[in-house]
Amino acid sequence: MLQQLFSPSVQHTVDMVGIFVFAISGALLAVRKNFDVFGIAVLAEVTALGGGLFRDIVIGAVPPAAFTDLGYFLTPLLATVVVFFLHPHVERIQRAVYVFDAAGLGLFCVSGTTKAYDYGLGLTSSATLGLATAVGGGVLRDVLANEVPSLLRWDRDLYAVPAIVGSTMVVLCIHYDALTPLTTALAAVSAFALRLLAMKYHWRAPRAWNRRSTVREE
Repeated sequence: MLQQLFSPSVQHTVDMVGIFVFAISGALLAVRKNFDVFGIAVLAEVTALGGGLFRDIVIGAVPPAAFTDLGYFLTPLLATVVVFFLHPHVERIQRAVYVFDAAGLGLFCVSGTTKAYDYGLGLTSSATLGLATAVGGGVLRDVLANEVPSLLRWDRDLYAVPAIVGSTMVVLCIHYDALTPLTTALAAVSAFALRLLAMKYHWRAPRAWNRRSTVREE
């Protein structure tokens, strides 16, 4: 279905942009953790490709695109080189990186959902894999860096929720036979905009109701 909506060249370009931005975020975390150049490259690759690899393995799209297209492998390495030599400058434009990361989130949750549906999954499963495509790499990045995944932390701005919204919009459009380039773009933009608003206004998911804990918060 996605292949019918956008040309392969457009989809490939979108993938490369999203992969590069996600790789930048992984490489920056590696620098903050004082990793060596190999560690920076590994974290960049995992962040950029982890979600897509998980999706492709689950739906049986093997070998995954990351292993059949050299661009998928080389793009995170390019991000590694940029961060390795220019990380002070990249840190100064961290806000811009967050904006592009939000764009990648919106694009990947949509592309992940449509690809999963193309391979025969139901609507709910497709939306779930769309979410996994968008956030999976970030979860793996945090685990490898010995951090509690940002996805699970109450003190971080909403990240999964925008991806859920984008994926849900896509499956609703599929269900009502309304998936077009316009509605697909609208779903991606909605996820993107919601993530930007969450960062601007520090929207966070609620914690347990009437929470009473003596454990010191970290």
